[in-house]
Amino acid sequence: MAVAYIVVIAAVSFIARKAGATSEGFVRGGRVFPAAVIGLFMASEVVGTTASIGTAQGAFTYGISAAWNLGALGIGFIVFAVLFARRFKQLDEVTISGALERGYGVGVRRAASVIMIVSLLLVATAAYVSGGAMISALLRIDANWAVVIVGVLSSVYVVIGGMRSVIYTNLINVFVKVVGIVVVAVSAYSAAGGYEHISVSLPSKMLDWDGVGWNQIGAWLIAGGGAMFATQYVVQAMTAVDNEAKARNAGFYTSLVLIPYGFLAALIGVCAAVVHPDIDSIQALPTMVVRLSPILQGIAVTGLIASVFGLISALTIGASTLLLKDFYQPYFNPSDNERKAVRFARLSTLGCGLIPVAAALGASDVLGMTFLAKALRASLAVFVVLMFRRPSYGSRQGALAALCLSLPAVIGWYAAGDPFGIDNAYIAILTPLLVMTIAQLSGRGTKASAPLARTPSTAATASVADSCREAARTDT
Repeated sequence: MAVAYIVVIAAVSFIARKAGATSEGFVRGGRVFPAAVIGLFMASEVVGTTASIGTAQGAFTYGISAAWNLGALGIGFIVFAVLFARRFKQLDEVTISGALERGYGVGVRRAASVIMIVSLLLVATAAYVSGGAMISALLRIDANWAVVIVGVLSSVYVVIGGMRSVIYTNLINVFVKVVGIVVVAVSAYSAAGGYEHISVSLPSKMLDWDGVGWNQIGAWLIAGGGAMFATQYVVQAMTAVDNEAKARNAGFYTSLVLIPYGFLAALIGVCAAVVHPDIDSIQALPTMVVRLSPILQGIAVTGLIASVFGLISALTIGASTLLLKDFYQPYFNPSDNERKAVRFARLSTLGCGLIPVAAALGASDVLGMTFLAKALRASLAVFVVLMFRRPSYGSRQGALAALCLSLPAVIGWYAAGDPFGIDNAYIAILTPLLVMTIAQLSGRGTKASAPLARTPSTAATASVADSCREAARTDT
């Protein structure tokens, strides 16, 4: 079943290859799509192995409240749909860094691009760790070889078809993932003896919705929900719909998948703590899959492999798009040679898929790495909110300084073990806010531009059009 799934994915990528014949087609998909398609596509991007195995791993240790890890993302997409989807569609920028440049200038664009690329590669590393652990446990092969296999297969098919293949294959992926997680959750719940047996077998805190602590839940809401405002593949997906209403609806469709998926993944981790209390926490979900019958195992394993492929495809094409638009085109291809651009897009996609493989061979904290990546994106979310809601706050120079400080501050705080019990997500938010507040109080520097403000020529054209309409009404 897993092999058949991989063959189907490869076939879809091959069919979609013509859309990647140009650089814009490679990064945008070459056409517009319905809101439901893009919503499910974004859900598939988010629900990777780090979400499935990582959430189950957290629930194995802390209980059902680990579901907030994905629930926060669902809430984030609702906020994104209400407040920002329409605005991003109006900008029609294919990169988050390009959107921020509208308000804060080219320096911020480059800094934001670096932060986003680091964040995406961190998530890719975590995806390889969890995917390798899963394949190693289920297929009984060496964990390092499993990581390499995952890296090669999940990178190559994106190189073939570009963004359109990512969208089409992720529609398949999200269906397989949801079916797989439901199968494992139902089986795990039955194996754990139902609610009554679970409640007497585990400490009561394991079944509390705030068992992980409100400090952690708040951090998830900030880092997870906030990260959705400033995630490359989310912004990139907004360019694949043809109007603002569809952009907003796509965000709602995504949340409808993420919130229940988070609960099911957490339920599996809790059940694993009852059935196999002595295993390593990262094996919580794979161990429950092993208990299934062969047919159900095939469904579950295929769903988990789809989780790897879906996430990695979004990460690799997102990172390669940033490299293409923000670094290669302006510095190495200023003449916009299409052939060179397409070649670089494909090579950078392959590189972004394979580079995290080396890091994954020595990493283990799946949830921690994923959360750090979300925290880094939450720093960018501060500027998204300010740019759209309060562009006069702070300055362009303050924004650049804040971004340059945010990356080492957040990573350093995470490496130090979150001193004083303050999660690195709070540092990710406070650092840019503090720097921008200092810039605001000092009164120095150039104020940001309103990204959706009309240019003088546009305003003049609109004024003429309004006058013509008024004259027509008068004549009538």
